[in-house]
Amino acid sequence: MTAELVRGQNHPLSHTRLEIRVSAGHPVLAAATLGDERGRIAGPEAVAHPGAAALPGIEVSRQAATVHRLAVDLAVVRDSVHRVGVLLALPADGSGPARFGATAAPVVGVTGPDGAALVSYTIAGLDRESALIALELYRRQGAWKIRAVGQGYEGGLAALLADQGLPGADGFAGTVLEAAAREAARAVAAPPPRTPQNPGPDRTRHAEPAPASESTPESTPDSTPAPAPGPASVPAPAGSTSGIDYTHPRRRPAATPPPPAVQAPTPAPAPAFAQEARDPAPAAPAGPPPPVAGDAAGWSMDERLYNQVWGMFEDLARTVAACRSARAFADSRLDQELDRLLAEPRNRSGATGDAARAGARAKRDILVARAQEALDRDLVQLIAESEVVEPALPPAYARWDSPVWQTYRVPEELPMAVRLGDLHLPEEPGLRVPFLARLPLARGLWVDSGRGHGEAAVFLDAAERRRLALDSAVAHTVRLLAAHPAGGLRVRVIDPAGAGAAAFAPLVEAGVLQAPPAAGAAGVSATLAQLTERVDLLQMAQRAGAAEDLPPGLDTSAQLLVVHDFPHGFDDRALTRLRYLADEGPAVGTQLLMVADREDASAYGPVLDPLWRSLTRLTPVADDHLADPWVGHAWTYEPPALPASGTVLRRVLAQVADAQRRERL
Repeated sequence: MTAELVRGQNHPLSHTRLEIRVSAGHPVLAAATLGDERGRIAGPEAVAHPGAAALPGIEVSRQAATVHRLAVDLAVVRDSVHRVGVLLALPADGSGPARFGATAAPVVGVTGPDGAALVSYTIAGLDRESALIALELYRRQGAWKIRAVGQGYEGGLAALLADQGLPGADGFAGTVLEAAAREAARAVAAPPPRTPQNPGPDRTRHAEPAPASESTPESTPDSTPAPAPGPASVPAPAGSTSGIDYTHPRRRPAATPPPPAVQAPTPAPAPAFAQEARDPAPAAPAGPPPPVAGDAAGWSMDERLYNQVWGMFEDLARTVAACRSARAFADSRLDQELDRLLAEPRNRSGATGDAARAGARAKRDILVARAQEALDRDLVQLIAESEVVEPALPPAYARWDSPVWQTYRVPEELPMAVRLGDLHLPEEPGLRVPFLARLPLARGLWVDSGRGHGEAAVFLDAAERRRLALDSAVAHTVRLLAAHPAGGLRVRVIDPAGAGAAAFAPLVEAGVLQAPPAAGAAGVSATLAQLTERVDLLQMAQRAGAAEDLPPGLDTSAQLLVVHDFPHGFDDRALTRLRYLADEGPAVGTQLLMVADREDASAYGPVLDPLWRSLTRLTPVADDHLADPWVGHAWTYEPPALPASGTVLRRVLAQVADAQRRERL
């Protein structure tokens, strides 16, 4: 599985031979530095750049490009090298933006020698920086690790190199930029790529795209190589000089019609091999290939669908980010042009000024229209993919109204993830991406019965919000039970005042609860004491590596504690135990599912802040409170909708209860 890093995060490397792939929205130049234990650079000979592209263990590209592939062999670097930094810088020729904030966020990926993606990092949050350290490979106790750095420099490449202790950084930075410009001047445009006969789409989760002019076979479990899509260059609109590439890095553009034929002199006959080499490529299809369910890397269909869903999520996030960034750039450029016009008194009024302002607005409209066109094209493909993928999802990933629930059977092994709802963005509310959470859950869940901020919650009173929140929690509980093998999850319920008796009735009647719902302060205290003791025992056994010394009869199955009407019935000791379970329970398979309104517990002040932060907040109605770690979009979360009849819920609970009874025999 690919690790999606955030700034400052590190990750161990299992290979010394690597390929670092860079994808950017505008041509950038790539370089690498070889530093000592403190990251200091001894001199220009420790920098791989377009003018000196190869050093022992590292080779970089020779010119600026939107896609780079850097070859790294850490086993070959000198023993004195302890840090390898990957640098990106914008060219200084004035042909493009002067800062990274005006382009799409660069994406850096690392693959192993077999082409399998190991690490991906989207460098978000850049503004005025024109050079940055993207990644750092560093040696620690004889092993190599990778760190997502994302450190930008407003002073450009010179400031970056000076910060790493390079003598004469200003002059050397100019040499590097000049070398890149010379290589670009000598470069010959590549011929148009040949389109394969059956270019099946391939999206490896978090894997970075290959160049458009080549296809890289990825090693898949069934040994079926598939061409990796790459970003094709889309020409800027007429009259535009922005140089923006509006093509989404994972999307193939539809084939464009060839230009009109021009009559040319008939050439002399050529040898057979030369004639064959000049034969035109097969005609490109009329559009992108149709999507296929399970078209992602993975050892099983379960893993492939999981990776494909997350690939759709990333595609939607990035294509929307590209459109928003292009709009912001167009607006910023319009403001700058209008400011320049107003600086000239003769342009403030009259026909000349009006024409200049109209021209500036027309340029802005062209950029926005082209960005929207690219977004619409990507959305059409994502919607088509969603329509194919959704019906193919297994029960753990499927909606409650999916036909797969009609033939549901308790699984024999735990799936990779479970669906907690749907996510969408305002650009296309109809495109819903499944919100999948990995199993076992890394943190508990909190269904917020408070007011929230979404439009759907405005017209609901407190009683209706609480009812919807409890119904949503029961649906999540059934979903988790249905995803686990027989006896793999034990469910306990705390309902101090018995206010949730009607909602918990299906669970009680089916017999899937480990004990009747705990009521009153005594029931709350006893249940929390039992689970706390269990977590303590499992932690001690885990740390000591002595699972065989656990008390006889101790159930080691995963536990789910559903807490309703919090903090009613909780004293200080119960509250401390609840916080302990939230912090320490997930490591030994004990999870919380809380139904609570934070305002009801406001009397505790900041004491409960760590508790709320340790849980994944869900809502019973649509609310845009979730943000992704890549580009920071505010995603609207839609809770799972149960069919009104309730027959699916009862059928699933009956299957789970029957499997639990057979497991106990």
